Amino acid sequence: MVTQSKSNTIGLLTFIGMTCALVASVRNIPDLAATGWNMFLFMGIATFAFALPITLISGEFAGMKPEAGGPELWVTDSLNERCGFITSWLLWVQMFPGMVMVGSALAPLLAIAIGDNSLSESNIFTLACILIVYWAISILNIFFDMAKIGGKVGAWFGVYIPVIILLILGIAATFKTGVQVNNYLGEFSASKLFPDSFSTTGTLQYLAAICFIFSGIEMSSVYITRLNNPIKTYIKGIFIALIFMLLFNLINAFFVANSVSFGKIELNNIAQAPVIWIHVLGLPSWLANVFAACVFIGVVVQLSAWASGPSKTIQASARRGLYPPSLGFWRENKYGVSRSIILTQAVIISIFALVYLLIPAVNSAFLLLVTSTSVIYCVVYVLMAIGILRMRYTAADAARPFRIGGSKNKSNFWIWFVVVVLLLTIAISVILTLVTFSAVDALIVIIITAVMVLIPLYVHHIRKPIWKTQVEAQLTALNQQHLLPTPKPGATLSKTQA
Repeated sequence: MVTQSKSNTIGLLTFIGMTCALVASVRNIPDLAATGWNMFLFMGIATFAFALPITLISGEFAGMKPEAGGPELWVTDSLNERCGFITSWLLWVQMFPGMVMVGSALAPLLAIAIGDNSLSESNIFTLACILIVYWAISILNIFFDMAKIGGKVGAWFGVYIPVIILLILGIAATFKTGVQVNNYLGEFSASKLFPDSFSTTGTLQYLAAICFIFSGIEMSSVYITRLNNPIKTYIKGIFIALIFMLLFNLINAFFVANSVSFGKIELNNIAQAPVIWIHVLGLPSWLANVFAACVFIGVVVQLSAWASGPSKTIQASARRGLYPPSLGFWRENKYGVSRSIILTQAVIISIFALVYLLIPAVNSAFLLLVTSTSVIYCVVYVLMAIGILRMRYTAADAARPFRIGGSKNKSNFWIWFVVVVLLLTIAISVILTLVTFSAVDALIVIIITAVMVLIPLYVHHIRKPIWKTQVEAQLTALNQQHLLPTPKPGATLSKTQA
């Protein structure tokens, strides 16, 4: 077991805060609100049948492999290098539809900030906002250290301030109006807790998007070796964090569902409900402009940070000779950013953004993008689930600071139970979501996912040993040998499994 000094130990409350910070966001609240009373069932599924199994699997992985690497390292060592490469690739490419999805929130925010709300429903305006903003932040990331400049600003303007305002306005407006029968919530009845339709207008179309609320939560496990009593503290911290996120999303979605007229919700517009609440409470309309402007700034700054963050795994893979050197992915500027990767991202994200031309209905385009992102990310979780199960048999005696089922329980029943629950949840949520899509939209999601999985398989198949040699030679010529990857524990294991 890895030991930690007291100064490096993380307490329960700190761990809970770190876990919540990984997934706390206001972007998915309209998706949840659109399901009305179904939100309680869907969030229960997302929390306990999706997020909880992921955190348990990640906890066992991270305890065994505490070094940097995350899902790529875990899958590489538990399955093989090819699967690890696919994992790192998917964690990068899921941001292509994901960034377009997040960027689409800029259009309604800007429209409200400048006082022309009608623009928020224009697919052309949405496309223009995505392209202009993303290319701007891509260029800025090449010439400036944007991650350092905007880290805390993005969190405050993009998460903390909006959450506080949403809660205050939502509570005040709901107390004043009560439950609105003509809105998404409507009058309560027990039957409304369950979906009653598989149609394209039914609530099941949002299930995969709601599960996606928790994407990225697996990274909370990297702190497991720094916890006092990892098993007890990790389990307790994860449960508390998940309950907090459950309540956080349900409370905000409840207020939004109670304020927006049925059939009128804008999935990419988190400012829609605050505008309504400000009117209901008789507050100055300029408050809506200020709120939208603040969130707009926050989203832009967060997009800027995400533009350079996920690309780090691709840089590392390129330096191991997994990509053709001619692509230049192995290079970096003085800010540690690869210009080739940043520009490649910008081009591909621009192509994905064209979905707003192909599908003029903004809500439909948004839902297609969030579902595509969810399905791609779920492939990573499937690989992790298979990997952790395999390691119970191939590395049965390996030290596990955190073990699903308990350190004294040598049975594999609980790991099988957790893995089966996760895989069933992924399969059911994806299938039910696609069934409610139109045939064309479902086909688009399937094609996007298939292409994104096949590309790394092809690249890995055609890779040549000389790629690594060429990268090493060029880094040496540039006097940047320090950027070359160093062998890690577990490399031997992955080779024998490959």
